Amino acid sequence: MSEQTASADFAALLRELKDRSGLSYGVLAKRLHMSTSTLHRYCNGDAVPADYAPVERLARLCKARPEELVELHRRWVLADAVRGRKGAAVAGTPSAGESAGAGPEEAATDDAPPVEAPSPDPVGPTITSPVEGDGATETRGDADPAPARRRTRTAVLAGIAVAAVAAGVALAVGLPGGGGSGGDGDGGRHRPVGAAGVTGQESASASSSPSSSGASPSSSAEEKSPARTPAGSAPAGAPDREGWKSGVPVTVQADPYAWESPCSQRYLVDKPASGMKPPPLEEGAAAWVAAHGAVSSGQQYLRLTVQGTGPETVVVDGLTVRVAGKRAPLAWNDYAMAYPGVGCGGGVQTRAFAVSLDSARPSLAPEPGNDDFPFKVSESDPEVYYITASVSAYDVDWYLELKWSSGDRSGTLTVDDEGRPFRTSGNKGRPAYEFPIGGDGWVPEGTTQLD
Repeated sequence: MSEQTASADFAALLRELKDRSGLSYGVLAKRLHMSTSTLHRYCNGDAVPADYAPVERLARLCKARPEELVELHRRWVLADAVRGRKGAAVAGTPSAGESAGAGPEEAATDDAPPVEAPSPDPVGPTITSPVEGDGATETRGDADPAPARRRTRTAVLAGIAVAAVAAGVALAVGLPGGGGSGGDGDGGRHRPVGAAGVTGQESASASSSPSSSGASPSSSAEEKSPARTPAGSAPAGAPDREGWKSGVPVTVQADPYAWESPCSQRYLVDKPASGMKPPPLEEGAAAWVAAHGAVSSGQQYLRLTVQGTGPETVVVDGLTVRVAGKRAPLAWNDYAMAYPGVGCGGGVQTRAFAVSLDSARPSLAPEPGNDDFPFKVSESDPEVYYITASVSAYDVDWYLELKWSSGDRSGTLTVDDEGRPFRTSGNKGRPAYEFPIGGDGWVPEGTTQLD
């Protein structure tokens, strides 16, 4: 799908929702805390948001139906993926000098005359021939400078070429996924702050598909699976359309800090109310959580976007919940993200699942009215799954395993929080706080005087 088509389809649905709402660009932009010009660019197809959170908030303000929310997210995923591929292609385009196959010295001597800048008198001798014993030949300041200039220019250009190669090697080693087999595959472009880490194992045939381990996993992500393959990665140097068959044919983008609605979102923090910042918007939740060392309280809402990496269909056979550790619930303060007196609306998702982490063997179950696995995905037809994990009696470390199959291949992807398990703790009996609109600090929950 071309960038123009994907962006146009995404923008068309945004405009339809905006027009149907009857609200102006100015009113919507103010409620979304963005500039009017930015909202114009999104709705006109001139730009694609880097994060889905403001798109979802816009759709909810426009009272989008559940099926429209799912379709909007699907179109955003496609538009964002096409934009990413275009950026990678531009970054990898060779320069004119490289495409011509000319070396640095050839380009300097053949394509352009040398430019000589005035220089001070030479300090010390310039060696112009190999040193043989004590009889070195030297060029003094009163000698013909032409050979020295040619050799100097050649040496400088050769030095530049060596430096460029060295810088390229250093950059390849320093980039995420560069110079090693444990990289991200896409350089982390589809992993925003707080997005889950995804690793996987693949089997070449259905009969030798890896089975789920019955052993209790370690709480350390590095110890859970010593031989992991980045999800969706292709062999080095292979084009996406040709190399996808030898890699994992499905990618998973997980957002562990998505909100079903502000009213249902709470966090436990080991800080007094006086040391807390105001509640964030959903798109700022990951940074807020990191700044406060917060843990999801009572429940965690997880959004998974699953997409094929090639043209063929991939079957998502199921999601398995794995518990990495259970402890007594955290004895921290409980902070509500909703402002008192502000109504909250949540859509009914079409791929929604729930799990109780208090269970001895937690397992996903579809919400009422939703279908259960398996589902099919491809590059042009992604799926979005919404998972609500609840807990009251424990502080739980957990992660997911996604089983997939495609033709005679199958495998399992481990989905976690950037190499760490997700963490959700019960909040019963904990001191609870809320932040009044227009207030200057947190107050005990239920004490705000509403007009």
